[in-house]
Amino acid sequence: MQENHKRDRVVVGLNLALLLALAACELGHLDMPLARLFGGPAGFALREHWMLAEVLHGGGRVLSWTLALGLCLGVWWPFGWLRRLALSQRLQLAVGTLAAVITVSLVKNHNGTSCPWDLTDFGGLIPPASHWLGFLTPDGGSGRCFPAGHASAGFAFVAGYFAFRHADPVLARRWLAAALLAGFVLGMGQQLRGAHFMSHTLWSAALCWWAALALDALWRPLQRLQQGLSPYQGNPRLP
Repeated sequence: MQENHKRDRVVVGLNLALLLALAACELGHLDMPLARLFGGPAGFALREHWMLAEVLHGGGRVLSWTLALGLCLGVWWPFGWLRRLALSQRLQLAVGTLAAVITVSLVKNHNGTSCPWDLTDFGGLIPPASHWLGFLTPDGGSGRCFPAGHASAGFAFVAGYFAFRHADPVLARRWLAAALLAGFVLGMGQQLRGAHFMSHTLWSAALCWWAALALDALWRPLQRLQQGLSPYQGNPRLP
């Protein structure tokens, strides 16, 4: 029971932290001041830096998809930590990771907001506009820059928290911390290059987390149905 309460605190705490961070960034209009720390009328000096453009951007994408492929293969051929999970939990981990990436990608594809390096403040041709207006009409630039797709290459793995939290709560929290750290590192790399604003990264984190949370809420009833249990019967392995 105590461990269940601790798990609940992680979920509630991260939801609250994300909401507070998003509110501070959106209501405080922090995107432009933060972007000006790294860029100006001449553009972003670190846009083509090899560490950001090749290692974090190019290499990060390859590593992320390699790990995602490994999780998919691990559903049927578990290895390492995946051996601690039941088949349904391994499937939840793989599906949750892919669902988070797809969620961010769908939102990006329906948004016409351009990247910071396209804006007049940073040497581009597009006047600054709210990324929320991008859902109504393109701003005239390249678009598809909100939320941060590259950051989701790290944030998508937060689904592992829900897959591991019953089998190994300590590993679940470490997995969650690693996924969040990876997402923010990848997101920060893109912000230094001028590819995204801070709000883009925060919304990517929120969408990945909420996609995993929603899937978890659906997954447990499906497990009960698969096991032939009524919604009112208990299962000692489930909270």
